[in-house]
Amino acid sequence: MEPMTLQQRVRFYLEDLETPWGRAVNGAIATLIILSSAIFVIETYTIPASLEIVLDWMDWLILAAFTLEYGLRAWSAEQPRRYLFSLYGLVDLIAILPLLLGFLDLRFIRLLRWLRLLRLWRFLANQQLGGRLKTQDTLIVTRILFTLFTIIFIYSGLIFQVEHPANPDNFRNFLDAAYFAVVTMTTVGFGDVTPVSEAGRALTIMMILTGIALIPTQVGRLIGQVAKAKDPDQVSCPSCGLYGHDSDARFCKRCGNPLFKPGPNPSPDPMATEAISPASLEPGQPGVK
Repeated sequence: MEPMTLQQRVRFYLEDLETPWGRAVNGAIATLIILSSAIFVIETYTIPASLEIVLDWMDWLILAAFTLEYGLRAWSAEQPRRYLFSLYGLVDLIAILPLLLGFLDLRFIRLLRWLRLLRLWRFLANQQLGGRLKTQDTLIVTRILFTLFTIIFIYSGLIFQVEHPANPDNFRNFLDAAYFAVVTMTTVGFGDVTPVSEAGRALTIMMILTGIALIPTQVGRLIGQVAKAKDPDQVSCPSCGLYGHDSDARFCKRCGNPLFKPGPNPSPDPMATEAISPASLEPGQPGVK
C-alpha cells in the first residue's frame, strides 16, 4: 500500500472519527462551534466591557480557525468544486463570512453568526458515529433532538438580532428571544411579546410556517422512536433496516429477505435457528404466491 500524500492525510483526519488524531481534530472543531455559539448567547446579556473585549477576541480567533479549516477542506477535497457547492461547503462558507466580508453592514454579518451551529450536523451525519453509539435508535433520537434544538437556537438568535435594536424592552436577551421562538413555533401565541420591525414580523411568519410544517414531523419521529424502544414485539429487517413488522412476520415487506427473530431462550437445534428462505416454502403456504 502506497503511503498517503499530505493532501490525502489532511482529508482523512478532517473526516475520521476512529483514530486518535481524527477524534482530536473533529473534537476540537466541534468544541469551537459550541464555544462560539455560547459566546453569542453571553453577548446578548449585560456584561462588563473587559469581558466583552475578551469574548470578541475569542470569537475572532475561532473565526480564523474556521477559515483555516475551510481552506484545508477545499484544498484536500478530491473534487474541490463539488465541496465548495455542497451543503456542508456552503454552511462552512457562511460560518466564515464575517471575516471575509467584515467591511459590510455589521448587522447583516451578525445574523450569519447564528447559523454557525449548523456545522455540527456534519458530525451527526457521519456514518462512523453510528458505531460509537450503542444503537441505531440512539443515533436517530440524537439527530432528531439536535434538529429541534438547532431550529429553536437559530430562530432565537435571528429574532434577537433583528428585534433588539428596535424593541429592547421585549427582547432584552437571548432567553426572551428563545421564549418568543418556542411560543411562536408551537403556535401557542400568548401575545405578551410581539415584534415591531418589518424584519421581525417576516421572521415570525417563517417561525410559524416552520412550526406547522417541521416541528410536528420531528416530534412525531421522536415519539415513534420512543414507542419502538418500548415495543419488543416489533421486528427490524437485518438487511434493509425497515422497522414495523408484525411479531409473526417471516419476511421483510420491503426487500423480502428473511427476518431473524431470536427468542429469549434460543433452541440448540440448528434447524430451529436456520434462516427461512422463500424457496424453502411449498406453493400454497402463506407468503408464497
